[in-house]
Amino acid sequence: MLAQVGGREDGDAQALLRLHRALAGDASQVSDEPAYGSVFKRLELAYGAPQADTAPVIAEHGRGGGVQIVSAPTVARTPIGPHPWSLNPLSRWLGGLFGGRARAPAPDSPDPRGRWRHAGRVRRMMLLVLTLAQTALATHFMSTVLPYQGRDPLEIVALILFAILFCWVSAGFWTAIMGFFVLLFGRDRYVISRTAVGQEPLAEGARTAVVMPICNENVPRVFAGLRATYESLAKTDDLAAFDFFVLSDSNDPDVCVAETDAWLSLCRAVDGFGRIFYRRRQRRVKRKSGNIDDFCRRWGGNYRYMIVLDADSIMSGECLGKLARMMEANPGAGIIQTAPLAAGRETFYARLQQFASRVYGPLFTAGLHYWQLGESHYWGHNAIIRLAPFMKHCALAPLPGSGVLTGEILSHDFVEAALMRRAGWGVWIAYDLQGSYEEMPPNLLDELKRDRRWCQGNLMNFRLFLAERIHGVHRAVFVTGVMAYLSSPLWFLFLLLSTVMLAKHTLVAPQYFVAPRQLFPLWPQWHPERAIALFSATATLLFLPKILSVILLWFKDATRFGGVFILTLGLAIEMLLSALLAPIRMLFHTQFVVAAFTGWSIQWKSPPREDAETTWGEALRRHGWHSLLGIVWAAGVYWLNPAYLLWLLPIVGALALSVPLSVFSSRVSLGQRLRRMRLFLIPEESWPPKELRWAQKYAEMAPAGPDFVKAVVDPVANAVACASARLRPARCNDSTRRAQWVREALANGPEVLPDKQKSQLLSDPLALSALHLAVWTQADAHPGWRAALSGGLQQGYLRSSL
Repeated sequence: MLAQVGGREDGDAQALLRLHRALAGDASQVSDEPAYGSVFKRLELAYGAPQADTAPVIAEHGRGGGVQIVSAPTVARTPIGPHPWSLNPLSRWLGGLFGGRARAPAPDSPDPRGRWRHAGRVRRMMLLVLTLAQTALATHFMSTVLPYQGRDPLEIVALILFAILFCWVSAGFWTAIMGFFVLLFGRDRYVISRTAVGQEPLAEGARTAVVMPICNENVPRVFAGLRATYESLAKTDDLAAFDFFVLSDSNDPDVCVAETDAWLSLCRAVDGFGRIFYRRRQRRVKRKSGNIDDFCRRWGGNYRYMIVLDADSIMSGECLGKLARMMEANPGAGIIQTAPLAAGRETFYARLQQFASRVYGPLFTAGLHYWQLGESHYWGHNAIIRLAPFMKHCALAPLPGSGVLTGEILSHDFVEAALMRRAGWGVWIAYDLQGSYEEMPPNLLDELKRDRRWCQGNLMNFRLFLAERIHGVHRAVFVTGVMAYLSSPLWFLFLLLSTVMLAKHTLVAPQYFVAPRQLFPLWPQWHPERAIALFSATATLLFLPKILSVILLWFKDATRFGGVFILTLGLAIEMLLSALLAPIRMLFHTQFVVAAFTGWSIQWKSPPREDAETTWGEALRRHGWHSLLGIVWAAGVYWLNPAYLLWLLPIVGALALSVPLSVFSSRVSLGQRLRRMRLFLIPEESWPPKELRWAQKYAEMAPAGPDFVKAVVDPVANAVACASARLRPARCNDSTRRAQWVREALANGPEVLPDKQKSQLLSDPLALSALHLAVWTQADAHPGWRAALSGGLQQGYLRSSL
């Protein structure tokens, strides 16, 4: 019947109206729109009558009296409110003298001081002494390298920059060294993963919500990963203690339609109705943290724990169960962060980063845990959170004041960890817990787009350095977050200053008397042997942790990385490429820091979840000025002193080659070729875990999801879209406005219809069903609608819809 009607030029409107009314039955009394009245029957014919805990998933009389797909549980609200920030110590002191000042909430953990407190203090004091002593020694040695031994004003500035940068490098070096010894000997009494052994059943009240906030993502990839995680958990005995929530902030109409279809398909495939839920927010406030807050308000009171996933996260069922058991075994733990392993990409750049993360990452995470213990990082995903203190203490108030670093907090994870510890709850890294995975950006430019968001977020977070009762370790975390990006403009300034000093010594006559009443001349001295020694020492700090990581693997599981020789060759190539990429990142991060302070706008978009390659045009637009700067800089230095160019060549040479580096490193074909050669091989590629294999299989098998056009044309997709929207009480002029939307959409066609109008239609089931009927029955419909209708009939999905 549908094929007959859709195939006629004029359309048998009356026949189709009778069909919709026949399908509607008594439901036609709900609305004057015949196509809306048939929504429930269309869904029943397509999906049957799925149940969730004895309640129907497709409710004939849902909210507002209309048909409703029940994709989320009944709301059980819990009030959540942020505490205002107190960022001025002087005002806090004065407020304490005169009273009337609101204080931060008191700690309410069963172990607010932490059993690790003394050990943590000793370890951090050791780190501080090692870092400062090494920095002081290197800075003194640097002063002997300079021509005037640090007495010239330019040299004083250079020494200050050198000390800051060397201290930053030294802290990372000692973190990696301690991680090496922890992994070598395996002795750390405070490793939290050892507190949960065995497979004892979880307590009845230890229910956990696995939440995945998403926003305009690659829908097949997201739901493939979620299905792999769910099925892995289903193979354990812990599934009954877990529920899954997909929390969507998507506003792309095509993505919104595809998400609902993917959720229905997933639930049908794994019998997940009543255990896998989906909600799409209409008011998108505070980005990801606001999405999590919305979940906590609505359903957080129903669960003891929450595991947060990113859109690219995959976790094994064993890992999920062990996280819950660790929380049960440690009643003072507020957050336990896993160390997710990077896997799943095919581009050369992504495989290089996966290799680096997999080989070197364990040293640094083990070292971080050694120094931080229960005051560790939270990275915003692949972590378990104790919900009661999180809802009470970790809601985020906007940063006060005016300017670019005020308002909504962007990088919420570090702040939430600091607030959790302020309330007395421990924040731990389970660095040795297996079964936690994520994906890397596919190319350099996509990584840098992500870094720009993180840069502004970390600069904003530094304003909390003096916030009330923040633990000292988390104040240090705010500092390291800033230095991750501020070190780039400091390094760039140091290099420019070195070039200026070269020009001064080359073009300006030496000054032998640089201080008042100086009796003896100060002769400029050059000691290239000391410069070489200092350069070698700095290179050792940068590269020794990488070498130690590979040495560890030589004696453990080098076979899974391609063997000793391939692993060592990969190390050498990665060290070379990381040295070439560092100056490129330096310039970008310098630009990001300047942009953050000057108020240049940023766009907060989801990173790509597929292997995207960089085109030559995009590389020229992004890196062209880098190449020009490198060439001009090299020419200037060569003109001043050809010998000095050898020292600067790793910097200016990398900048000059930035365009081809960016393009070729993004190539999928090159990454696959190197994989066949077993270069940059990681265990997740040589022996991929079943969760990654399943996710890849499901993503490849996933059919093309419906889009907005199909939600209008296809009877089943239209019914799903109509039942996903809420039928709201009628208001004045609703019918007039709705009729205007339908007329405009019908006349203009799908190609030029703006996303805002598409979203309006998707949010109004009566308008969407009316447009569906009009496209099928009205001869004056735009040719774009008629083409979509004819294409659907030829492909067969319309014939098989009902």
